[in-house]
Amino acid sequence: MYYALPQKYREADTAELKDRILQVKERLGDRAIILTHHYQRPEVVELGDAVGDSYGLSKIAASRKDVEFIFFCGVHFMAESADILSGDHQTVYLPNPLAGCPMADMADMADVMEAWKVLEQFGGDKRIMPISYMNSAAGLKAFTGEHGGLICTSSNADAAYRYGFARKEKLFFFPDQHLGYNTGLKYGLMPEEMVIWDFSRDEGGLTEQQLAKAKVILWKGHCHVHINFTAEHVDQVRREHPEVKIVVHPECPPEVVQKADANGSTSFIVKYIEAQKPGSVIAVGTEINMVHRMAMTYTDRTIFELSGKTCPACANMYRTTLNDLAYCLENFETMKPIRVSDRIRGNALLALQRMLEVS
Repeated sequence: MYYALPQKYREADTAELKDRILQVKERLGDRAIILTHHYQRPEVVELGDAVGDSYGLSKIAASRKDVEFIFFCGVHFMAESADILSGDHQTVYLPNPLAGCPMADMADMADVMEAWKVLEQFGGDKRIMPISYMNSAAGLKAFTGEHGGLICTSSNADAAYRYGFARKEKLFFFPDQHLGYNTGLKYGLMPEEMVIWDFSRDEGGLTEQQLAKAKVILWKGHCHVHINFTAEHVDQVRREHPEVKIVVHPECPPEVVQKADANGSTSFIVKYIEAQKPGSVIAVGTEINMVHRMAMTYTDRTIFELSGKTCPACANMYRTTLNDLAYCLENFETMKPIRVSDRIRGNALLALQRMLEVS
């Protein structure tokens, strides 16, 4: 996809951009809403109407039938979900159309369909429920809905597992193996009851015996931000700050999650930090923009990123700038909105609605 921001927007300073954004917001009034993910740049979050994680923003998109225009400051799969959950009278825009998600791209539909052909030998729809993480393309959400499954986020993965196992013997979870594995452990599964489907290998690199015994089949995928955190980071921070509280995202590797004091979604992490007393020392294992914003908000606490050196930034979340938002707001009538085809929408909506119901 080609996207070039006009020069006058590239060269505008922050004060001018903020003023122009505020003017459009005032002009559109209740007709529009700006949704911002926790990982967005602080200056973008500042000008949004709501901030949240992918689950919280999905709920807003589904409930705000009164607005005509939804400007989603996030990544492509989030804007797609907002379009699926919104009404026909609403239009969704992604201020920077190049903002994608490498994790979502790891679950290519051709690979998923190839895997499902193999899993049909082990019962298919009768025994296996697909559960797709929100961080996935609309086509994968539609596949999930078509086969009786649901979408989950890091906020409600536990509920999704309960929903799945109440109805089927096995779960097929994609695309993040770490969230799926950590949720399985929390649910009470043993490590040997979970196997990883490697889409680059024939039959996922698994034997018939492994697939027959498995209760959860995890797609081989990961978040390039959260895999930066290691158990060694946790140990080092505890040596340097004996009083530290460590909270991490469940997309982190299992050994990191197990060593942390708490783990949960981005919204959970925000609430965890809010609940700590003044003077607390808190190391956070998630995206750097959010950690920085928390540190600037709660100045009476020492808040820092867990690894200390890797600067785990989500490059795609970071793509959206005030320049992009100003351009989108002032020119949305001529921009291409985010539209999910009718062929995909129906089944994807089923999967998303189940997500909202179990939560």
